[in-house]
Amino acid sequence: MKTGLFTGSFDPFTIGHQSIVARVLPLFDKIVIGVGVNERKKYMYSAEVRVKVIAELYADNPKVEVRAFNDLAVDFAHREGGWFFVKGVRSVKDFEYEREQADINRLLGGMETLLLVAEPQFASISSSLVRELIHFGRDVSKFLPRKR
Repeated sequence: MKTGLFTGSFDPFTIGHQSIVARVLPLFDKIVIGVGVNERKKYMYSAEVRVKVIAELYADNPKVEVRAFNDLAVDFAHREGGWFFVKGVRSVKDFEYEREQADINRLLGGMETLLLVAEPQFASISSSLVRELIHFGRDVSKFLPRKR
């Protein structure tokens, strides 16, 4: 079984993240969305809430599983039987960061990384932007997935 891992903090999970999942689903037997927990980071939403929201979004899709993890993504991937990491890139800045992570994950655990360029309509949407808008009381519903 070929398993792809889509890891991130997903604080919150946006329509850009949803787009990446939709685009890679045909490539794998299973996608595990790994919700990262890093005690050095401050989150808007708890890991439990982030996992619950994403799991509800994909409740009708048996190919998608959602789990929290608090160790290295490569160790999480090995526990889950992952073959590839899946990452979205919106800009050169994202690319450089994800390339470095891909190099380390390959060296540490033999994992490959599949980088998908964000669809143009999602390239400016980030979790940090959505959190900022929430902080200022703005409506962010157009940036967040709706269950279909």
